[in-house]
Formats: sequence, structure tokens, C-alpha cells
Amino acid sequence: MDQGVDGGGELTRLGWRAGWVLAGLIPAVFLTLFFAWPAATLVARGFHDGTAWTLDGFTSVFESRRTWRAVGFTLWSATAATAACLLLGLPGAYLLYRTTFPGRNLLRAVVTIPFVLPTVVVGVAFGSLLRADGLLGWLGLAGTPTAILAAMVFFNYAIVVRTVGTFWARLDPRLAQAAATLGAGPVRVLRTVTLPTLAPAILSAASLVFLFSASSYGIVMVLGQTKYNTIETEIWFLTTQLLDLPSAAALSITQLVIVTLALWLSGRAQTRMTRALRLQPDVAEARSLRLGRDWPPLLVTAGVVIVLLGLPLINLLWRSLHLRGRLTVDNFVRLATQDVFGTSVWAALRTSLTTAATATVLAVTLGMLVALVASRRPRRRSARSALSTLESLFLLPLGVSAVTVGFGYLITLNRPPLDLRSSIILIPIAQAVVALPLVVRTLLPTLRAIDPRQLEAAATLGSAPLQVFRRIELPHLRRGLGLAIGFALATSLGEFGATSFLARPDNPTLPVLIFRLFGRPGAENYGLALAASVVLAVLAGATMALAERMRPQEVATW
Repeated sequence: MDQGVDGGGELTRLGWRAGWVLAGLIPAVFLTLFFAWPAATLVARGFHDGTAWTLDGFTSVFESRRTWRAVGFTLWSATAATAACLLLGLPGAYLLYRTTFPGRNLLRAVVTIPFVLPTVVVGVAFGSLLRADGLLGWLGLAGTPTAILAAMVFFNYAIVVRTVGTFWARLDPRLAQAAATLGAGPVRVLRTVTLPTLAPAILSAASLVFLFSASSYGIVMVLGQTKYNTIETEIWFLTTQLLDLPSAAALSITQLVIVTLALWLSGRAQTRMTRALRLQPDVAEARSLRLGRDWPPLLVTAGVVIVLLGLPLINLLWRSLHLRGRLTVDNFVRLATQDVFGTSVWAALRTSLTTAATATVLAVTLGMLVALVASRRPRRRSARSALSTLESLFLLPLGVSAVTVGFGYLITLNRPPLDLRSSIILIPIAQAVVALPLVVRTLLPTLRAIDPRQLEAAATLGSAPLQVFRRIELPHLRRGLGLAIGFALATSLGEFGATSFLARPDNPTLPVLIFRLFGRPGAENYGLALAASVVLAVLAGATMALAERMRPQEVATW
């Protein structure tokens, strides 16, 4: 009898292990087919001309001064945006996370809004603000690098505030107090104690800002006006205008190297930041805001929130309610009625919602499987290494431009055995690949926050693995699920990089249609672009606002 029970228990354990292997294989096969294979094909295309291995693609593309201008502008704009975000974001991190005042939580939510907006909407917002007849048209910044830089800072400001701020909130204040007791002034304490201690968080935020700025495809496409190009926009030009696929592949490899280095640096900084947080208290007590002491960060943050963050969004809404100089809602009425490129804005919105919903189901389902498998705690070192590798594999799309993903699909999924050129599932798959790392990084911390002793106690008391999973792990997973869905849906709704390569002209998504409208002459087209941008911004913002309410407060997710 005991042998039968033991044999049944062994079979259950073997079946449970087989289930975990299958749970890891499903997303691994998906990522291999729709990320690794297109990326590998893209790399091979850069070194192979169809008959022999060659460097001709690299030679031809890097002999062009236009290419070097694009590479230089990419590096310059990303570096300048990173420096500006740090300069403006550090005072905001201090104010919102080290001081207390009425409305602090609301202000935290406000500074996060730009980061969840589609890049096309950000470009349109700054374009309407800075054009000749815009509110700040007198500055003459339309179509200049300054306009692009300002939009990049607008988009990435929240990364510095939230990344550094959450670390700063847990910084032990006794270090600074000890330095002050020894006679150090506030500036010296900041320079010699606080900033060095914040270094891991600052480096992590800086590398992420650089990564997102170097891949701000939608912003540069809208505001660059073909005069200023980055690596991504040059890939689009070589692919769609010149049909020069070998040169585009070579440039995509260059982009891949840059963003991968930024992602590696971010990962290293994130590891250092996690280790440093273990040595800090859960939350250090914040001080009440005092104007006499805190006026410099208050002044800087107020200026950023009002001028840099608030003005473009308010102006976008105000301009969308005008047509030919008069106040009207005609732009919004015409969203459903006016024919645009053989379709309507509402039809494009339906396409976006359907596509984003499908992509969200894919990304969240696969992300849950990855998070569940990667959160296992095996005893063997080889198994732990395998799980660490699996996690890194599924975070790779975060470091690869969506433009590269879209271009990779064009040259890979265009022939048997996997010809998806005319399939309606192609764009949702591309969007799911882009959203998948965000889902994994949202769900994984909630599962890793489970106390291992709780799992061990349940197993010791005789609970089967399935019962332990259902009663302990599944409730934790559900707590982070709302935020994961919000990230996936907002990301898919606003995705422009890959979709701009894959969308059919007669069935575009809303971001693609907004870009086409913004580049088309005529007050009616411009008004439609503004109104459509408002609709998309409200959808993305509302999605993330609802998702943020479901965030587990005690767990530091994405």
C-alpha cells in the first residue's frame, strides 16, 4: 500500500515537472519563431548577399554621409535627452519621494502620464505647440533638434523620477544626518553622501532613458520633418523608399548593438540597485515640505510639470477643439464620418482596439507562463542558471527596436512554411513581442515576493504541488495581473515602430493613421490628427490609470 502511495506521489512529481517544462517551452517556441528567427535572419542578411558572405552591405551604408549623420544624431539626441532628464528629474525625485505635501500622490500620477502615451501622440503634441501658428511658435523651434530633444525629455522624465525616487524613499537618512553633524553643508552632503549612494538608481534610470530615447521612432518621424534622422528612421527610409534591404539590415545590426549595450548596462545597474535596497529600511520617513529649505527642487519641478509636461497636453486638447480659427467639436465629429485614405479614424480605432486586445491576450498569457517558470526556486545550480537564462531571453525584446522587429518580419515571415504577409494575426504578434518583457517584469516581482517558508510549510503539511500553486502562488499572480494587462494594452495601442512596417494601407492602426494625417496638408487633416491624438492619449492614459490602481503597493514592480 505504501509503495503504491509512494509510486503515485512520484508520478505526481514527475507530471508536475513535465508541466513546468511544457509551460516554459510554449513561450520559448513563440519567441523563437517571432523574435529569434527574424532577428537571426536580419543579422544574416547584413552579412550575406544571397550568394556569398560579404561586408558589402556595411560598406555601402557606412560610406554614406547620410548614415553617419543619422548615427551621430541618434547618439547625440539620446545622450542629451538623458542628461536633461537627470538634471530635471533628480529634483522631482526628491520632491515627490522624500517630502510630503497635499496632492503628492496625484502629482506622482501626473508625471507618469507622458511615459504611457504613444510616441506618435507625443510628436503631434509638440508639433502643434511649436509650429508657426502654435502657442510657442514665436520661439522658432519647429522642425529643430531642440523640439525633438524636448519631446524625448517629456516622454522619459518619469523614468528618472520613479526609478531614483523609489530608491531615495528607502535611503537611510542617518548617513546625511551624520555628515551634517560633522559640519557638512547641504550641497556638500548632496555631493559627497546622497548622490554616491543613489548612483545605482541614477545609472539604471540613465541607461533606460538612453535606450528609449535612441528608439524614439515616432517622435523623430513626426518632428524631424525628414531633415533630422535617427538610425530607426533611416532603416524605414532604406526599406520603404529605396528598397535597399541589405543596407537596412546592416543598419539594423548597428541599432541592435547600441540598444543591447544600453540594456546590458541597465541590467547591471538594476542588479546593483537591488542589492543596495536590501541594506536599506523598507521606507525612510519623508519630511514635510518646507519652502525655505526645499524651494530649489520645488521651483524646478513646478516648471517641468507646468511647462514641459502640462503645456503640450493642454495645447493638444485646445487645438483639437479648433478648426480654421473657430472653437468647434467638428474635428471629433468628423472622426467617424470623413473618409481618410479609404477608411475612417473610427475604423482605424476599431482596428487598433482589436489588434491591441489580441496582442494583450498573447502577451499576458505567455508572460504569465514565463513569470511562473522563472519564479521557481530549484536547488540545483544548473537549474537556477537555466531559469536565469530563460528570464534574460524573454527580456531581450525590450532591448531591440520595434522597427527592427517589423523589418525582421518583412524579410522572414514572407514565404513558406510561415507566410503571414496577409494574415491579420501578424501585427498582434509583433505587438505581443514588444509588450511581453513589460508583462514579465511586472508579474515576476509579485511571485518572487512570496516567502519561501510559506511554500515549504504548505508542502510539509501535505499539500500537493497543485494545491500549493492554487492557494498561494495564484492569488499573488492575480494581484499583479491588472497592471500587466494595463501595460500590455497601452503599449499595444500606441505601438508604431513595427506596425508602420506591417500595416496594410487600407487597414491602418490609429497611430499609423495619425502619422499619415499629420504629414498631409490641409486644416481638416491636421484637425483630424489632433482629435485622433486626443482620443488615443485618453485611451492609453485611462488604461494605465486603471492599471495603476491595481498595482500591489508592497511590491516594486516594473
